[in-house]
Amino acid sequence: MTRFCVLLTWAFLAHLGLDEAQQNQTCCGPIVPRREWKALASECSQKLEVPVAYVVVSHTAGSSCDTPALCMQQAQNVQHYHARTLGFCDVGYNFLIGEDGLVYEGRGWNIKGDHTGHFWNPMSIGITFMGNYMERSPPPRAIRAAKSLLACGVAQGALSPNYKVKGHRDVQKTLSPGDQLYEIIRTWPNYE
Repeated sequence: MTRFCVLLTWAFLAHLGLDEAQQNQTCCGPIVPRREWKALASECSQKLEVPVAYVVVSHTAGSSCDTPALCMQQAQNVQHYHARTLGFCDVGYNFLIGEDGLVYEGRGWNIKGDHTGHFWNPMSIGITFMGNYMERSPPPRAIRAAKSLLACGVAQGALSPNYKVKGHRDVQKTLSPGDQLYEIIRTWPNYE
């Protein structure tokens, strides 16, 4: 991310009141912390042993969002469904990607997710794109946000440098991450 883009992003976030978005200037784009999207308190305690070797990419198959206000609401909706309806200790994903081009912190790098079942959760980071990508692709800014997040994970030691990307459908019987997003991630160099 160029210095100009970093400054422009920070100005935009400050304008929206997201002035505490976390950023590691060496590699990470803004990650909207839980407190900024008004997440419920997490009841999760099981740590993830990092670095992990896998990233599982999914989609929520629900509503998409293309502004920070809509994406914060959508992150809250996903968390409410996971925690209140499904009985999870928190939102199931480690990170959520909005069509606004921002990454929303779910369980983060260090807490085991509930995104792909008992076999994959302990050895992977789960990132989900908020929306349904069966018929359409996420916008380029969302794809860039995801790729930046993965580079950030490697730089921070949360992802193994030779991590492998899997589509949700590669590891469970599901249509996730949707046909269009699946075709995109299959072109990523770490896809296996």
